[in-house]
Amino acid sequence: MTDIYESIRRIFVPIRREGYPFIAIAAVVALAIGLFWWPFAWIFGIVTAWVCYFFRDPARTTPVRDGLVVSPADGRVSLITTAVPPPEMGLPETPLLRISVFMNVFDCHVNRVPVSGRIAKIAYTPGLFLNADLDKASEDNERNALVIESGEHRIGVVQIAGLVARRIVGWIREGDVLTTGDRFGLIRFGSRVDVYLPLSAQVLVGRDQKAIAGETVLADLRGAEPARDYRTG
Repeated sequence: MTDIYESIRRIFVPIRREGYPFIAIAAVVALAIGLFWWPFAWIFGIVTAWVCYFFRDPARTTPVRDGLVVSPADGRVSLITTAVPPPEMGLPETPLLRISVFMNVFDCHVNRVPVSGRIAKIAYTPGLFLNADLDKASEDNERNALVIESGEHRIGVVQIAGLVARRIVGWIREGDVLTTGDRFGLIRFGSRVDVYLPLSAQVLVGRDQKAIAGETVLADLRGAEPARDYRTG
């Protein structure tokens, strides 16, 4: 019975309520077109299924050791560099380690907090809608920034709207205390999330690696893990 339940749960993944209006619109369009030309309705039926898939919210198994930083987003590790964090975050104006995770339209877009701690600041900044995979999107695009106080560290997390994404949704407030892997928001239809860490953090992912929100370990704040090498093949 347990195996059957798990199989059903994997197939019928919960859908975020923010997706209901989009699913309803796609379904109505499919039905309306079907009244005039039924074969063409299949295309919009596929679109409706994709919208359901986009707003999925699967359960994740999160590692909880102190010092681990998990990915806040599903997607591809598009950049590992050093950069000065956005000014609205109130972090020191000195370069920090930045790990960027790019989400395409087929990735799950529910974002999760990378470390446990208190939400010290939330700052929304309007901007452009450039391709989120570009480095300058960190400065020019619409974004929502969080500062998480985690022990002696202040960790920055920035949701960045992309070329297609036009809406950043947040579910938390300043002062909330969250645990690693907790959901904090989503970005509709393609985007990026940047994580700003101390330079002393040990990076544990490679560029172009696939990341899973709430599961993939991006870095270790304690620097206790050995360095890793990566290859593409």
